[in-house]
Amino acid sequence: MAVIALPLMLGAQTIVSPDKNLSLHFELKTGGIPSYELSYKGKPVIKPSTLGIEIKDGASFTDGFTITDATQSAVDINWDPVMGEEKTIRNNYNELAVTLAQSKNSNRYIRIRFRLFNDGLGFRYEFPKQKNLNYFIIKEEHTEFQLAGDHKIFWHPGDYDTNEYPYTTSKISEIPGLMKKATVNISAQQPIPNPSVQTPSMMKSPDGLYINIHEAALVNYPAMSLNVDAANLKFTSHLVPDAVGNKGYMQTDAQSPWRTIVVSDKATDILASKLILNLNEPTKYKDVSWIKPMKYIGVWWEYFVAGKSTWAYGTENNVKLGDDFTKLTPNGKHGATTEHVKAYIDFAAKNGFDAVLVEGWNIGWEDWIGNWKEEVFDFVTPYPDFDVKALHEYAASKGVKIIMHHETSGAATNYERRLDRAFQFMKDNGYNAVKSGYVGSIIPRGEHHDGQWMVNHYIHVAERAADYQIMVNSHEAVRPTGLNRTYPNWIAQESARGTEFEAMGGLNPEHTTILPFTRLMGGPMDFTPGIFQTDLSYYTGSKQRVNTTLTKQLAYYVTMYSPLQMAADLPENYDRFPDAFQFIKDVAVDWDHTYVLEAEPGDYITIARKAKGKEAWFVGSIADENSRTSTLNFSFLPKGKKYEATIYADAKDASWNQNPQHYEIRKINVTSKTILKQFVAPGGGFAVSIKEFPAAK
Repeated sequence: MAVIALPLMLGAQTIVSPDKNLSLHFELKTGGIPSYELSYKGKPVIKPSTLGIEIKDGASFTDGFTITDATQSAVDINWDPVMGEEKTIRNNYNELAVTLAQSKNSNRYIRIRFRLFNDGLGFRYEFPKQKNLNYFIIKEEHTEFQLAGDHKIFWHPGDYDTNEYPYTTSKISEIPGLMKKATVNISAQQPIPNPSVQTPSMMKSPDGLYINIHEAALVNYPAMSLNVDAANLKFTSHLVPDAVGNKGYMQTDAQSPWRTIVVSDKATDILASKLILNLNEPTKYKDVSWIKPMKYIGVWWEYFVAGKSTWAYGTENNVKLGDDFTKLTPNGKHGATTEHVKAYIDFAAKNGFDAVLVEGWNIGWEDWIGNWKEEVFDFVTPYPDFDVKALHEYAASKGVKIIMHHETSGAATNYERRLDRAFQFMKDNGYNAVKSGYVGSIIPRGEHHDGQWMVNHYIHVAERAADYQIMVNSHEAVRPTGLNRTYPNWIAQESARGTEFEAMGGLNPEHTTILPFTRLMGGPMDFTPGIFQTDLSYYTGSKQRVNTTLTKQLAYYVTMYSPLQMAADLPENYDRFPDAFQFIKDVAVDWDHTYVLEAEPGDYITIARKAKGKEAWFVGSIADENSRTSTLNFSFLPKGKKYEATIYADAKDASWNQNPQHYEIRKINVTSKTILKQFVAPGGGFAVSIKEFPAAK
């Protein structure tokens, strides 16, 4: 580790990145207003932009500052994540910490800390403990991002309660005119009234710079969206309010999350960036041996396809937790029955899966949604046809875990009251992972999914789960900001428009070529890939379709990073395509190295990864609605060795809407010198499994 502190003359400050490509300039404008600007290889990324925090009922941290201290330091260290895309991550940056005093406003001071990496910038506001600053309420944060041009941007509307909008691609100047169309109807949404976009926000400048704005280490603070000043091509921070309109309640020592700007002239560098992870704190867990990557199947997709099964057990629609659920009228379609789950356990054991997710096992689903009801679930009482003890013993005998499901219906207060009992129930019955859900309006009423109260709730759940050695996969939670480094048992999140929407109107073919540049910048996503029966008219009554080819679904296991990967389709559909299913059985979920080979947001992505601790590599390539030819360079393989590659590719007549199940599988010999030209169908993709060449017998 190298840490070098250098004293500086007070006044305007400039630092450069370790590789000298990025330059940050900080100064105080007239009136003592903090301002920064960022350039990359001489090109402006962020033009002079002001910084500040507006305080309720007091003088704000926006102006009247003088610089009382400024220091630089340099850090270059390596660290190993518990799980991840890389076995070892380098954390290399130059830092500038500027202390700003307000002598005219009660002699208070704050600190703004900048960390400049080779691939971007992180900065945050810090509020040290001091005589004249103890408690304060944030009215708004006024962080500006003055952009250098009318960039192409991949965005969805700013919202306090949902991250599940489809993406719109436009110029920044076009955002206001497209906002109404982009704001589609979603459960429990609260769009920001003025034009705004959520982060991570991905852009491409006219002169070829790729720019991503997000945040890191979102702790005890509301999430940030970006107000859009389309006329002046400027973003400003917009924090999620609470039930009474305040943004954040602070007590010193305190700090904001890091505001992050990842930038490069190569799209592949954006996907390879570990800047957001590096800005998060290392885990404080002393023992992480119980945190394991998982590949799972589940009683889940069948709930979405033509009413095949239901979460609810009874036909009634007005139930209470104290009711005798054995007296309900069975609807005949309940999915989480003992025998049905046993069949899933058998399939998991036969095919080498770690676990089975079971949704709808617990009482309360008859009227769980849309009623803003607090005591909707108790998280410990099964339906009459779900035998917890018998299934625990059966799964254990097969070497399979069952993943618990805790849907809260947005009632976070109810969940917190019952949390320890729920986790103890899991511990007693052999569950080591839980999928939590927050569908619906939040309780406490008036709070939002992405506000400070709920941000703290999600972290509280992760910390309490760790006390019981339980991993958490949260859905409908705030978008991630790299906290999987600090809380590695927070193994994955949804927090975006995932596979379930393929059964609710469909996802555009380009959607998953955007997600890695946006949602996945903050952390792993439980996207739930692996749908083989993509034309849902196969099921009686459905008019939906999954807008991909079958082999694109295979590619997701590599392009959509998560240490928790689901084979989301029905087991019988995998039995129909055993040769393609082999890739899902083989693909790893934890990695030593990742190689981003090709990328263009909204168009295509090709990624190769080396399995953790194994001489095995996997490649995934996906495309938007246009066909293309991928150039696959195998130079990531060790030199001087011969390997066998199994290629799962679209057939020539395949597309997302015509013949999506037409595919070809072939084996070829490859070395580090091999370059392969591979066809990708419209809305398609390909996957490659690589292993050492079989020894001659």
